[in-house]
Amino acid sequence: MTRAVLSIGSNLGDRLGHLRLAVEGFAGSLVAVSPVYETAPWGVTDQDDFLNAVLIVSDEVDEWGWLRRGQALEEASGRVRERRWGPRTLDVDVVSVDGVTSADPELLLPHPGAFERATVLVPWLDVEPGAVLPGHGRVADLVAGLDLSGVTRRDDLRLGDRSTRG
Repeated sequence: MTRAVLSIGSNLGDRLGHLRLAVEGFAGSLVAVSPVYETAPWGVTDQDDFLNAVLIVSDEVDEWGWLRRGQALEEASGRVRERRWGPRTLDVDVVSVDGVTSADPELLLPHPGAFERATVLVPWLDVEPGAVLPGHGRVADLVAGLDLSGVTRRDDLRLGDRSTRG
């Protein structure tokens, strides 16, 4: 049994619908679903804002299983990878898998950019106030050091009945 933190995001087409596709795709493994946040793009800034959320999942799957499930959902949403950090219908990142580190270029764990991304840390903190990002410390402390402008909680948008603290 592994427990993972997954970050989901979309800024193309039916953004909320794409996030819901991810929630449905992980439905049997869901422990918690964060509230939805609207966030300014990160990396490549000449694109539309994202909707982001975090899923906490647990199942009889290893880290590669979480990655493959996320990639299958990205493909089902019609994701096209044209440029790094570019617009996308759905992005599913494996942020952390309990007890696992990986230096494999296909699956770096914990996710190498998570410690500086409000798009990941803010929703994660909502569902797991005591969360720790391996190698970087408490998520609450990391969030305290971030610029949160461009990060807006969207309580008018819901992903399901588990959109509460886990």
